[in-house]
Amino acid sequence: MDNLLRMATKNLDFHYGDFHALHDVSLEFYDQRVTALIGPSGCGKSTLLRCLNRMNDLIPIARAEGGVFLDGRNIYDPKVDVVTLRRRVGMVFQKPNPFPKTIFENVAYGLKVNGNKDKAFISDRVEQSLRQAALWEEVKDRTHDSALGLSGGQQQRLCIARALAVEPEVILMDEPASALDPIATQKIEELIHQLKKSYTIIIVTHNMQQAARVSDVTAFFYLGKLIEVDNTKTLFTKPKLRRTEDYITGRFG
Repeated sequence: MDNLLRMATKNLDFHYGDFHALHDVSLEFYDQRVTALIGPSGCGKSTLLRCLNRMNDLIPIARAEGGVFLDGRNIYDPKVDVVTLRRRVGMVFQKPNPFPKTIFENVAYGLKVNGNKDKAFISDRVEQSLRQAALWEEVKDRTHDSALGLSGGQQQRLCIARALAVEPEVILMDEPASALDPIATQKIEELIHQLKKSYTIIIVTHNMQQAARVSDVTAFFYLGKLIEVDNTKTLFTKPKLRRTEDYITGRFG
């Protein structure tokens, strides 16, 4: 691939207490590419996603071994500032989780937390982020209304705008459309296509059709192990391994 290698895991093992959730996972994520993580429930997809911005640090019994690299630096190095890491590697969760604040304040939140006090700059970034998230035209006349008044699909795009506002390099998405109706899902998928021009995107999805539609690369996990990774079209049409074929054809799940 000629795109820039942005993130990688190397021999990553992950444990929740005595439970071995990820086994020796080595995977590369490239700029301007969407990588989909697929596999049955409990296979380690979301655990891996949360390792990429150290969200698992919030779980006392969790521990990672091996490396996760962002621009060549191991993010588990004790000198890495986790707040800075999470600004560079943004996350969008399964259920929209806007703050009980205005639309404007939701998007401006990360900028203010990072110490930015320039009102003109904040205002510009909020508009730019809402435009990037394909939401500006729908909310431009009510940015000072509560975000909780938005529809589910709009709330999820608002959460994407909130992640974009602090100018991350990588966007993690944990089943971003699973709580949405088909029309809202289509908007999120169209948005992913637009965003990949500027970001590295890693998405967890249970939906095979969605993985096929939105991703360039697909990685199949089973029981905490990376079974197969390939160009999405190749993986879905000519998988190398029987277990991958069985999963994507619905023989188990």
